[in-house]
Amino acid sequence: MAGDSETRLDNQAEKEHVTRQPFLIGVAGGTASGKSSVCGRIMELLGQNKIDHHQRQVAILSQDSFYKVLTPEQKAKALKGQFNFDHPDAFDNELIAKTMWDIMDGKTVQIPVYDFVTHSRKEETVTVYPADVVLFEGILMFYSQDIRDLFQMKLFVDTDADTRLSRRVLRDINERGRDLEQVLSQYITFVKPAFEEFCLPTKKYADVIIPRGADNSVAINLIVQHIQDIVNGGLTKRQNGFMNGYITPRKRQPSESSSRPH
Repeated sequence: MAGDSETRLDNQAEKEHVTRQPFLIGVAGGTASGKSSVCGRIMELLGQNKIDHHQRQVAILSQDSFYKVLTPEQKAKALKGQFNFDHPDAFDNELIAKTMWDIMDGKTVQIPVYDFVTHSRKEETVTVYPADVVLFEGILMFYSQDIRDLFQMKLFVDTDADTRLSRRVLRDINERGRDLEQVLSQYITFVKPAFEEFCLPTKKYADVIIPRGADNSVAINLIVQHIQDIVNGGLTKRQNGFMNGYITPRKRQPSESSSRPH
């Protein structure tokens, strides 16, 4: 019967959707703590960094791609090192949440490209194809509960403050065209206070804390083993709303509270 055929097609489509729903891993930590290096090391150990983007089972996204478009006044401040890029309001959280829900629905997404030299969002985007595991890194990935609750695993990269500062100085001077005085002024005025107020309190939400970042081979290897288990079929074992022991995230209703880590 036609009705039975349609039902079978709907069931098949639902099964395919469940199979493609990725395992989302959030990676937070202070500026220059080694978040990108941790994600890169995970990709390397999984052998994913040499695979074509269309065929990768693991993808990496960065919160840095989702800085808001600045007004002319804000951009003028940014060029002088007087704009706070470490504040939660600096990020386009609505776009981050929409992108994450699209990823969970198995959709191909377009990720913005941010130019840190000109402090502006570029015209081009980066295409991210459906993957079994998605790593999303950023200083404030766990600050908003609406975003935090979408991760099935949360990692916090915990690195010494002096190490982070030295890394940031070298990075901003060599890669972003800053001068030393501007980098240090920005760090003291915005970066350090924002870390203590917004980033550090979210450490308590982490499932795994990684001291020393990518140098912590024991922690990285354990995480890689877990991801391999997921990629090798764990995502298909879903029952009664659970996936690998974690409850499948749901969209928050407007009436529900969205607590912050203060």
